[in-house]
Formats: sequence, structure tokens, C-alpha cells
Amino acid sequence: MRKINKVFIHCSATPEGKAFDVDDIRAWHKAQGWSDCGYHYVITLDGTVQDGRPLKKVGAHARGHNIGSIGICYIGGVDANNEPKDTMNTAQDTAMVNLLKALQEQFPGITFHGHNEVANKACPSFNVQEKYGWIQEI
Repeated sequence: MRKINKVFIHCSATPEGKAFDVDDIRAWHKAQGWSDCGYHYVITLDGTVQDGRPLKKVGAHARGHNIGSIGICYIGGVDANNEPKDTMNTAQDTAMVNLLKALQEQFPGITFHGHNEVANKACPSFNVQEKYGWIQEI
């Protein structure tokens, strides 16, 4: 297993409430010439955590920060006008918390970050430290 010390949280930048899944994202990324889904996990609207790229492989989700990191994408992240909005529902939030806790157990000392911390993007459309920083303190 590769050395992992960070998680980057992303949104799919798809309209609130519109259902997509890992297969959709995989198709989008492959259409761009990528080998697979760029994220390691995708959280669907119903809170299902789907496997994307295998953890043993470096992701393609945060340019310059992929080595040593895991990419998680939740479906949503923009409103009906395509403006950034935290559209994460309760099922997605619960799934995210559980996934982050599990990754923290598997990779002690791992830290959580938003894509917006390393790129000039709104993604994931919220402040990861404010929303999930408490998990790192457990």
C-alpha cells in the first residue's frame, strides 16, 4: 500500500438533487482521456459509498497533491443555476463522517482538506475544516 496522509474532499459540481454515481464519473473522466475515475470514493445522493479508483493507485483529483492522498467526491455541489452550494444531504453527510472516521483508523494521522484549499475552485462548496475538522481531533 502506498503512504497516505491526506484526504481531499470534492463535489461532482452537478445540480442539487440530481442523481449520478461512480459509473457516470468514470465515464466523464475516461472521456477526458483518464485511465479511470479520478476519485477513490464517490458518495451518492442516498449515502452509498462507491469505490472508484483503487486505493493502491494514485488518484487524479487534486493536481500536485495526488501522491499520498485519497480523493472523495460527493454528488452535488451546485444549485440549479450552477452556483456553488453545499448540497450534501443528511445521508451523504453521515456516509462522509463514517468514511472519514474509517480512513482515520486505517491511516493514523491523516488530515482532511477541501479541493478549494489547493486549487482556485469552490469545490467542495463548503469549508472542510469547519465541517469535518472535529473528526481529526477524536
